[in-house]
Amino acid sequence: MPAILRWFLQLGVTNPICVRLVQGASRRVRHNYIRSGYLAVLIVVLLFMLIRLGDQSLVFKQLAIRGAEAFQSVAYLQIALICILAPVFMAGAIAQESNPKTWDILLTTPMSALQLVLGNLFGRLFFILALLFASLPLFAITQYFGGVPGRSIFLSYAVAACAALLVGAIAVTLAVNRLAGRRAFFAFYVAVVTYIALTMAIDYFIRSVPGRNGVTVMTALNPFLAQLALLNPTGYPVPEATELQRMSGLARLWFGRPVLSWCLLSGGLSMFLVLTSTTTVRSIGSRTGVPWYRRIFGLGARGSRSRPGRNVWNNPIAWREAAARQATLPKIVARWGFVAAGALWAFGLLLYYHNGAMTNASFQLALLATVWTEMIVILLIAVNVSATAVSREREDGTLDLILTTPITPKDYLNGKLRGLVSYLLPMIAVPVGTLVLASIYVAAGGFGRAGGVTQLAAVGTAQIPLPVVLPEAGLTTVVCAIPFMAFCVMVGLQWSLKSKGTIGSVVATVAIIGLVGGTIGLCGWKAGGELPVVGPVLTALNPVTLVYGNIHPGVAMEETVSDQGIATARASLATGAVVSMIVYVGVILALRAGMVRNFDMTVRRLAGTR
Repeated sequence: MPAILRWFLQLGVTNPICVRLVQGASRRVRHNYIRSGYLAVLIVVLLFMLIRLGDQSLVFKQLAIRGAEAFQSVAYLQIALICILAPVFMAGAIAQESNPKTWDILLTTPMSALQLVLGNLFGRLFFILALLFASLPLFAITQYFGGVPGRSIFLSYAVAACAALLVGAIAVTLAVNRLAGRRAFFAFYVAVVTYIALTMAIDYFIRSVPGRNGVTVMTALNPFLAQLALLNPTGYPVPEATELQRMSGLARLWFGRPVLSWCLLSGGLSMFLVLTSTTTVRSIGSRTGVPWYRRIFGLGARGSRSRPGRNVWNNPIAWREAAARQATLPKIVARWGFVAAGALWAFGLLLYYHNGAMTNASFQLALLATVWTEMIVILLIAVNVSATAVSREREDGTLDLILTTPITPKDYLNGKLRGLVSYLLPMIAVPVGTLVLASIYVAAGGFGRAGGVTQLAAVGTAQIPLPVVLPEAGLTTVVCAIPFMAFCVMVGLQWSLKSKGTIGSVVATVAIIGLVGGTIGLCGWKAGGELPVVGPVLTALNPVTLVYGNIHPGVAMEETVSDQGIATARASLATGAVVSMIVYVGVILALRAGMVRNFDMTVRRLAGTR
């Protein structure tokens, strides 16, 4: 075999790291479940969309339209699943930073720096690309109905593959440069959700300007927007040919071909990260935890010799989770930066709306997107801190020390729950405070806003005046949101207690909360609009659907508003918030009782696990 060919093969196909990762992870039951679940979700959604064909007459035009709708739904879902699953498969690369001995051994082998980086990248990226190719037959089915060009299918795959490549390159860069620890892969979820929501929000506001209803500067920066430009060229068009001719070469590519721009941008950034990692991979062994400016003067890490005393709470476990464990500078800045940014955004949004720059519908959409995004980010943080609260202590040996103290299992679990909820409360106050400000603004009649704060909404066959936000929105949301977040924390603690490692506990917690929350939310969403009186109660069982009901009561509670009036719908929604609080508190107490009862047995079974 020619030497140059052997060299290229060792970068990917025959790379020892890549082969080891593919052979080892392919035998893991968890990865098999993830792959099966991925295909199952796509199959169910595609079948659901194709079943709707039975409601239409067998006209070729209708078949083409429905086939195109089915393809679009599955294409968007595929990108969303790739964004969710890519961090799971790449978690091992990031986790290697917490075990530097692995890198020390690799650095003693004859492999080059490029082989070390690409082996980790391709070995873990293989599973994500396998998911994409496994779903290709599903997309091929839509070809039988017409309306879906083959070019669109392959371009949608290119968008998803480039998104996965970028995630993988970032993960390997974090691992090589020791910029993250074992649990840092979960920050991918927060970063992905925030980035996608922010770029889509900016894109929406740019397009809200009259005459700007197509591709924007944000399109090529977001895979969902690039997919939208590909699949909906009439509703989200590129600029006209005459306008493109007046642009420079780069702008013509950016606005005229957003899919290609996204692929080139993500691919180029991935290549840059890989090359950067290649140049730094050999220098990681010389790094320590002491800053360079302290090493110059022969000093150790700050606080290594002494530290000031601290006043702890009655339950030291609760104090440790709420104050001590999260008291690093990056976490403090991130936490209170989130609070400050959310508060400023809420005031700015209300001021923008008050000055008449936004219509009622635009304000409702912006408010709903803001609160939903903030809630999802807080939920991901809650899952991260709770699902690693016990397993992290088992890994570093802290749990063994705690078990030698007089702290009982009940005190330990109560402290974990109280401390984590206390840590989350300032962040929960951001979306709740946003709704409180909007509610006060609506209750005060908009403080003289031109046009008022009510609008005629189509409910059934009638036009009913409804406020843009229900006046009690903030109160009902806080009644439901805090118990729901506490429930998520309790689920995370349960899986953290019974899991061997942090990654397994986080993945299991995300799956359970996603399944439970998604089921309750979908049922509440459907029941709220079709069942009178009882429907709004079910809507309030999930804070996401509850917020939607507070902002769009005419749609979310259509049957109740149409038959019983808005007052009855509001009372039912408030009652549902109280019911949800009681239900979640009951579930939390039941979970805690079971964990206390089985605590000793579970800890003994996993004793010594690292």
